[in-house]
Amino acid sequence: MTDADGAVASSASTDAASSGGTRLTDRKMVALGTKPIALTPFQSHGSLHVFASSDRPSILHASSGKLVYSNVNLKDATHMAPFDADGSSPDTLAVASEEALVIGTVDEIRKLHIRTFPLGEQPRRITHLEHPKCFALLTTREDEAADGEVVQTSFIRLLDETTMERIACFELGPNEQPCALLTLVIEDQADAAQVLLVVGTAFARPDEPEPTAGRLLVLDVSERSLELLTETRIKGACYALEAFSSRSILAGVNNKLQLYDFVPATAGASPSMKLRAEHCGHILVLYIAARGDFILVGDLMKSLSLLQCTAASGQLQLLARDCSANWMTSVAFLDDDTYLGAENNYNLFIARKNADATTDDERERLEIVGEYHLGEFVNRFRKGSLAMQVAETGAAPIPTLLYATVNGVLGVIASLPAEDFSLLLKVQTALTRVVQGVGGLSHTAWRSFKAERKTADARNVLDGDLIENFLSLKRPQMEQVVQGLDISVEDLCKRIEDLQRLH
Repeated sequence: MTDADGAVASSASTDAASSGGTRLTDRKMVALGTKPIALTPFQSHGSLHVFASSDRPSILHASSGKLVYSNVNLKDATHMAPFDADGSSPDTLAVASEEALVIGTVDEIRKLHIRTFPLGEQPRRITHLEHPKCFALLTTREDEAADGEVVQTSFIRLLDETTMERIACFELGPNEQPCALLTLVIEDQADAAQVLLVVGTAFARPDEPEPTAGRLLVLDVSERSLELLTETRIKGACYALEAFSSRSILAGVNNKLQLYDFVPATAGASPSMKLRAEHCGHILVLYIAARGDFILVGDLMKSLSLLQCTAASGQLQLLARDCSANWMTSVAFLDDDTYLGAENNYNLFIARKNADATTDDERERLEIVGEYHLGEFVNRFRKGSLAMQVAETGAAPIPTLLYATVNGVLGVIASLPAEDFSLLLKVQTALTRVVQGVGGLSHTAWRSFKAERKTADARNVLDGDLIENFLSLKRPQMEQVVQGLDISVEDLCKRIEDLQRLH
């Protein structure tokens, strides 16, 4: 059943012993879009699916006894009908929108498609450009010169997002290494967007232990080409870039955090990058995250620092820092007051701003409120999820972060409500008594925070993989886990299955 506001109602059917029929229970309202939805059943790969036509087209199907929602790569759909012109393609669909009629087939649901495109070069950074519909890559190639020496050349390349065809190339200078990449979208008064690519580089000279020079390059890619608008010489390597407000960027240049403003072309003046403010006192600024006017810095050795740049001051002001000696590998905001960090001993930790402290010294220290041994070297956090996010009407969506590791692992970190966290913490503790680790390894010992000068039990972080094991237990083991938890096996299975939808 659908609603006029873009919501879909679903219920589970159970046998009603008193009447001899079936009874609908567990009614849910899930928002799929903002416009009325039209539901059309169809067959795909031998199973029944339902196409939801709306401003966010989706496909509904059953998997492992639960309803799964998968988004469709169409921007809009007003109606769908199964289409079979010659009797040989029964899985074909005709989808109508206000602009076009699309005829095609649906890929197998929840199947991961991997295509490989050899570059012949070492990729260093990548970003997706939505409006030009292409990928931007920083690459490095090594060639052997006539004298036997290896010559390294670096490039900025644009690749078509569908065919991966090389559509533009910009070659960097001798000994110049690409280090950071950022997309900056500038809206002008004509309601048109100018898509810029900002690249940070370093000149890696053989006689310098650490680069002392580099460049900030700003290129226009709006027309699927690489047009250099301006370049700015910097005194060091640009290890990190992050967007800050509509026309500003943050750059990590050696031990400095610098704030630049992009100044568009005016009559008689070319585009330029203007240094507005900088903050020193770091070892190497390797990672930057921004949220509003708050800035999070991940340092090579000096863990996390929280800074602020207000419109009134225009300066970068240090608010608080973690005094531990963590070698950071990535940083992210969980909210304005809580921050996530990954370090090189394969640990995650959560820091919180101590805004309610009574002394300046306490306020200037970030309080560590969570620690967890992940066992993977995390090199990137990003907002997003691995599955379509659907939430019951009236329920707040669960914020999620993606993380990627050097071993090719993709994972999800979810910020759970306090009530759910408290329950699942008890479930996790009970599971450690029921589920035995491989080789008899202790779960508590494995997940403990481990560093060169510190070892501590994991706290305030749940192991989602362990909790999901509850669904694969036999019934007597399930009952043993829920004993004393004031929740039934069926209700706990449902809550864990709902969390599974986050990935």
